[in-house]
Order: sequence, then C-alpha cells, then structure tokens
Amino acid sequence: MDYKEDAARWLERAGEDPELLAELQEIQGDEKAVSDRFYRHLEFGTGGLRGVIGAGTNRMNIYTVRRATQALADYLNASDLPKSAAIAHDSRIKGDLFSREAARVLAANGITAWLYPRLEPTPALSWAVRYLNCGAGICVTASHNPAQYNGYKVYGADGCQITPEAAEKVLAYMNRIDCFDDVKLADYDEALAEGKIRLIDEACLDAFVDAVLALRPGNDVSGLKLVYTPLNGSGLECVKKLLEKMGVKELTVVPSQERPDGRFPTCPYPNPEIREAMEEGLSLCDEVKPDLLLGTDPDCDRMGAAVPDGKGGYRLITGNEMGVLLLDYLCRTRTARGAMPRDPVAVTTIVSTDMATPVAAAYGVELRRTLTGFKYIGEQIGLLEAEGHAERYLFGFEESYGYLSGGHVRDKDAVNAVMLACECAAWYAGQGMTLLDAMNALYGRFGFYRNGLISRAFEGQDGMEAMSGLMRALRGAPPAEIAGKRVTGVTDYLHDETGLIPSDVLEFRLEEEGKLIVRPSGTEPKLKLYLSVRGGSEADAQARLEALEVGALDLLRRGE
Repeated sequence: MDYKEDAARWLERAGEDPELLAELQEIQGDEKAVSDRFYRHLEFGTGGLRGVIGAGTNRMNIYTVRRATQALADYLNASDLPKSAAIAHDSRIKGDLFSREAARVLAANGITAWLYPRLEPTPALSWAVRYLNCGAGICVTASHNPAQYNGYKVYGADGCQITPEAAEKVLAYMNRIDCFDDVKLADYDEALAEGKIRLIDEACLDAFVDAVLALRPGNDVSGLKLVYTPLNGSGLECVKKLLEKMGVKELTVVPSQERPDGRFPTCPYPNPEIREAMEEGLSLCDEVKPDLLLGTDPDCDRMGAAVPDGKGGYRLITGNEMGVLLLDYLCRTRTARGAMPRDPVAVTTIVSTDMATPVAAAYGVELRRTLTGFKYIGEQIGLLEAEGHAERYLFGFEESYGYLSGGHVRDKDAVNAVMLACECAAWYAGQGMTLLDAMNALYGRFGFYRNGLISRAFEGQDGMEAMSGLMRALRGAPPAEIAGKRVTGVTDYLHDETGLIPSDVLEFRLEEEGKLIVRPSGTEPKLKLYLSVRGGSEADAQARLEALEVGALDLLRRGE
C-alpha cells in the first residue's frame, strides 16, 4: 500500500485514540510529515520496537503495539513454550497504556498476561519471566532515549531479549497482520476478572531484590554516604529496598529527579552516560559531600557513578572504567576468600575497553567477547548453565554502563550494579582509597587506556539510506591508515568467520594498540564510532584519543 493510502486509512480508522486522530488531521497536506510517519513500519528487530510516540506505522502507538503483540501471541501459540507472558513498563509517556494494550491482546489469544501493577525496572521483568515460568516477556521502555520515544522490548523464556531467530519468526507473523483488522483484543476489566490478566504480586519483586542481595561479596557498607538519582525513572523502589537491606544509613535522593516523570524535565536525554543527566546529582554532591553518586536510567538497567576527585569536586566514572573496576574487585575479593570458581568466565562486548583483557588474564579468567547488546552476554550465561557450569560465570559488562554479576537475570541490571558499586567503594575505603584512587592504580598496573564514542545522527528515510551507503563505502574501500596510524587489520563482522552472528560492524585495528569500530545503532538512527587507544601515561593516552577522534571524523567525511 502506498504511504498516502495508508495515511488516509489511518485517518479513517484510528479514531479510537483522539490524540492520534488530532495529529493525523494536523499533518494533512504536509507531505514530509506524512511520509515520515508512514514510509515504513516501525522496524521490529532483536530489541523489539523503538520509536517516537505518535501517529503512523513508523511511530509508537496503541496500534503498532497491538500489532507486535498479536505477532508475539501467534508465535507463542505456534510453539511449545508456556502460554503466558510477563509485562512491565517504566516511566515513559504512555508506558502504562501500552502495557495494558499488550495484556489485552495476549488475553484475547489465550495467553495469560502477568502484569506488574506499577512501573518497575527492566531487570525485574527479566526476573519475572523465569520466576513465573513464562514463555515470553514484554518491557515497554525506550531505555535512555529522549522523552518523545517509547519502545517495546521482547524477552524469551530464558529471560534474555529474544534471539535473532525468534525475532525473525515474530516479524514474519507481523508482516501478515493488519493493525486494524487482524488483532484480537479482550476487554481489560473482564480479562482481569477472569484471570486471563493477572497482576504480579509483591513476592516476585521482593524475590528479585533478594536474589541481587545474595550476590553480595559481603563488605560492610553501613558507613557509606550516598546520593542517588533514578532520573525520574523506575529505579527508586528497588534501589531503596536494596540499600535498606544492605544497611546503608545515609542516602539522599535527588529531589528533582525522584518521582517518575516521562517528560524528564531536568534532562532532555536521561542517560547516566551523559554528564547533563547527572548534573542535578553533581550539584547536590557539592552540598552533601557523599562517598558516591549513583544514577540509574529510566528503566534501571544502566548505572552511572561519580566519586570525589580529591580536589573538592566529583569525577564521573566511565562505563568502561566501572566495568574494569568491578571485574578487578570481584576477582580480587573472590580470590582472597577462596571462592573463585574453577575456569572462571567474564564476558564483555567487542566495543568495550581492551583493558578488560589484561585484567582478566591477571586472575586467570577467560574473557569472552560478544556482539554489542547485553542479550549476547545473557546468552553466554545460558550456555554455561546448559553445560552444567553456571558457577563459572563471574561478571559481564558493556561500555554503555551495563553490568551483571549473577545469573538471576539475563539482562544488564542497575540494581545489581548499585550493590556492586557500593560494596566496591566500601572495600576500597577500608584500604584508605576512593574508587578514583583504585582506577588510577589499575591504570598504573595495566596501562592507560582511553575510549571514545562519536555518534552521527541519520534522521528519516534519506538518513537511513545515507548511513547504509556510508557503511558500504567503508566496507568496499577500507582505509590504509587512520589518524596517521597504519591499519594492521580489518574485521568485517558481517562476512568474516568470527564465530559470532553476522552483524553490520567494521573493526579497524591500528598500530600501537589503537582500534576503531564503526557500527550502526540497533536502537536509534545513528552511526556509532567506538575509539580505543592505550598510552604510556594519562596525557599520552588522551593525546592519542584526540588524534584518533580527528581521524575518525575525517574517515566519516571521506565515506560520505
């Protein structure tokens, strides 16, 4: 169907939602606005759906959510998986509505919908899938994207985000479904009364927090002074429960970011990777003077932190630094207690810091690298469990502020990360050190690694085509040198025999331990360039990183 015909059909049929109807009426005659909303269906990938909230096939709304859920229901009913699914949402705009709509579709298709009665973290959804023996899970979240976005993550029975193979099957069902004519829909109140929709009780959530606590190395954290921000998201309830059970006595929550608010009024990009999102917390630190500032993103699967810099201020810890700190801390403390498993395994991604390699090797830990996406780390946990050696899994992390030290869930878990950061900070405090002191000691031992990220946005239909063209250009004529450094090797993860699932990623290895990885984002219309260098000193590493940034931008221009 031509996108104009599709738009006209929506104008006729989408009156159930007055907001969508008003938007459709407003854009009449604006060909660019109509095209952007209808030129394609919102892409369903291994992460599910993610897009701007609004009217059209290329937007997040009740009709795109219903269509995706009908496809998931068809997939479940055609499989031997349990005919039930857990559903959660965070503080995103329309998150509660989209969750209820998904539950209505599942109920109408004979699938029991287990629904969290209020917003909860994404890892609590991963936990609920296995706790309730569900065949799938749905989390309505756009993670750390700006306020105009929402999303729809789908999980498998193992608590991981669904595999590419499962996503392809769901997509095949979606391609046969018309969002108006082919979706079954139950009345919410009737389905709830009949038990086709069930509310997840407190025991499930408490069991999740207790599972995190069971992973504690056991250091006394009662002397820690903390500032915490949930960034107006879903982390407050679980994080406060956790810290109370851990014995933390001095906790200050950032007032302006405490309550759930999908508008994210204090930061347009609610991502703890971005300094702007942490500014409210950093300002409060100047007053409270805590040992640690912790922030979790809206769905509470990523955690950012800041620590005293020794000069009266606070310094943000990068995702790579926290990953290395926690990996070293877990190895160090488990070795000291005689609790290190035989043949231990840590897992990270191809775009995360190379510093993890020598740190893992120092403790005799096998380090596995996966494609970007925590589902691949979760997959490694599942493989170890299938081999009968779940105890070998020690820790997993990715540079984008995701961490996990146990198999209780199969996704990154900021509740777990808060626990680890507190324990790590308390342990080093006992040695008379801050986390910054600890990080500097690791740099002194293993080398000064620096990592950078460049993101180039490609909006709309033309943008997506331009991004694909740029990748083709780089793949067809890879550079001989970048930033004056000779390219010593190229890995094309789409075609090379890496042992990983083929993925549209290019890796350029440079002389003197430099590296550049180019990857289209799987969740946003962006091209991401990951930069990695190692220097003999902090200043040397920073200079190398800045030179590589210039070279990477030049490579982008040449590719265009």
